[in-house]
Amino acid sequence: MPTKSSSSLERSKEILTAEYEYIADTASQANEDRARVASFYLIAVGSLVAALFSTQLLNNNSNIKTLSLLFSGLFCVLTLLGTLTVTQLARLRAAWYESMMALNQIKEYAISQEKDIAKAFRWRAHSMPPLYKINSISYQQTLEVALLSGLTFGAAIYFLQIGINYNCSSCNWAYTIAAAVFAFVFQLNLYKRLLTVSKKEK
Repeated sequence: MPTKSSSSLERSKEILTAEYEYIADTASQANEDRARVASFYLIAVGSLVAALFSTQLLNNNSNIKTLSLLFSGLFCVLTLLGTLTVTQLARLRAAWYESMMALNQIKEYAISQEKDIAKAFRWRAHSMPPLYKINSISYQQTLEVALLSGLTFGAAIYFLQIGINYNCSSCNWAYTIAAAVFAFVFQLNLYKRLLTVSKKEK
């Protein structure tokens, strides 16, 4: 008959196995959610731009100022959605990283109990990638979102100037480009800052 200690050991192994599988599923879910979030934003921007270029509203018989203000507002909303998407991407990256840390903690415990199994693990706590990594998929998705958000914010400023009848050819484009660059840099910095804060909390 199994002894009490062996029975307890079996239960511990079952708990560790269940915990490991749960954490692995959590990490996988974070990656899936990250792709879904980025795709949703890309589709939203693409749909609005397609509608903008296919509409017949912007013709000589339309109220250009009103429509321009309307489009400015819509592009502002898309920029805000872009900022929210960047925030979500940062949170999902942090969630994935937390899952990896938890998995490696279980690995390290297993290694402490049986040294030989260390050879089976290529990924260990000391080999984890940094939380903020510019050549990661998460960062590249953030780059896409930030670029589109920069374009939408630039478009919002451009249409706003038309809507308020601010006519200065050189100034119009200067403000538009400056707004686009500002939004792009702001969102990349926001992503980095959120991950930096998340790392400090850990």
